[in-house]
Order: sequence, then C-alpha cells, then structure tokens
Amino acid sequence: MLELREVVKHYRVGGDAIRAVDGVSLSVTPGEVVGLCGPSGSGKTTLINLIAGLQPPDSGTICVNGDSVVGLSPSRASNYRLNKLGIVMQPHTLQPGARAIASASLKLMTEGKRSARRRIEPLLAELGLANRLQHRTEQLSMGERQRVLIALALSRDPALVLADEPTAHLDSEATEHVLKLLRGMCVQRNMALLLVSHNLEATRRYADRIEFIRDGRLTQPPPNGR
Repeated sequence: MLELREVVKHYRVGGDAIRAVDGVSLSVTPGEVVGLCGPSGSGKTTLINLIAGLQPPDSGTICVNGDSVVGLSPSRASNYRLNKLGIVMQPHTLQPGARAIASASLKLMTEGKRSARRRIEPLLAELGLANRLQHRTEQLSMGERQRVLIALALSRDPALVLADEPTAHLDSEATEHVLKLLRGMCVQRNMALLLVSHNLEATRRYADRIEFIRDGRLTQPPPNGR
C-alpha cells in the first residue's frame, strides 16, 4: 500500500518559489485504484518522482508497504524500484528493434534470460500478446506497446503500481482497452494502483476514487469537471 503524509517539494527558479508539491496526504490500499487528475504543471509528475524515490521530498513521509521511501541510499532506492514498485511508462520509451518478450522481461533478468522469459510469457498471454512475443517494437501497435510495458511493470508482483499518463499517446479505443486491462490485473493481484492522468473522463470509469491536484495541493474538483 501507499501512504503519504504532508509531503512537500518546492523548487526555486530565479527568485521565485515553485510549490510543486505542497503538503499532500494520500493513501492507496492493496487492490484499490486511485486516479490522480490535474492540469499540466499541477504537480502530478513531481509527486510520482517522489513516490518512486527519484527525488527526496523537502518534508513529509512516503511509505510503501510500511517501509519509508524517504532517505534511501541509491542502491536501496534501486532495489525498491525493482522489487516493490511497478512503473507503467509510455510507449515511446520502448527500445526500437527490441522484441516484445525481451522488453517485458527486463526486470526479471537477474534470474537469467531463460527463466525471465519463461516467467513473463503467461503474463504477456494474459494481456493478449501470446502471438506477438517475437515481434519487434516497430511491428506493434501503440496499444500493444503499452501492454508490453504493463507486463514489465507487473513482472515482479510489486506492492504498488504507478501509471503516469499511460494512455497519453493512445486513441480512445486503445485507451479504454488498456485502462480496463491495467485495472483488472492490479485488482486481481491485490496491487495498489495510482493512475495519474489529465483525462478525467476515462480515469473516472476505471478508478475507485479520484483525487484532484492543482498548484501542488489536493483540492476539490473544478466546477466544470476538468
């Protein structure tokens, strides 16, 4: 599970203070899907980076499965991202020329190539990619590429999955398909999922609840629902 308490991250640009994250408290329980929506520049990506241990907060606590993410050494932060955290990246991050099965099994390679690929095949099949394992990135549709990245994120059965704009480059049909798959797999595996998006309409259909962020603070939804 994810637990944030009064998390703060400010930046100084020139003489101005940028309140990227300004006292955010948020929790996501196992098997729960929480949407985080807000406009560009609202603090969504900074919050994801803090949860992933890529940046330290100025203050506040961030815990995943009861363990603090704040103040980890580089090696422990790397181990946390490998074993406890799944990050669903965007399709353009896939390496050109790589085969689907190789891309999806990257986090399992510590077990050896053969074991990694044997373990990832059932997950790729569950995602509807059983016949696309040997296809290269360029031969996959954008929706198929996103499903490869979902397999990569879930491959080590993480406690928490972060999805930062996972459907930003997908059409409406692929968006629905990917979000339905992502929600279903996380709920089935009892993983906490934080789904970050500016697409409120789509997020509302697949999240158990939605939090809104603006100017670094959680807030009430805007009157127009956007």
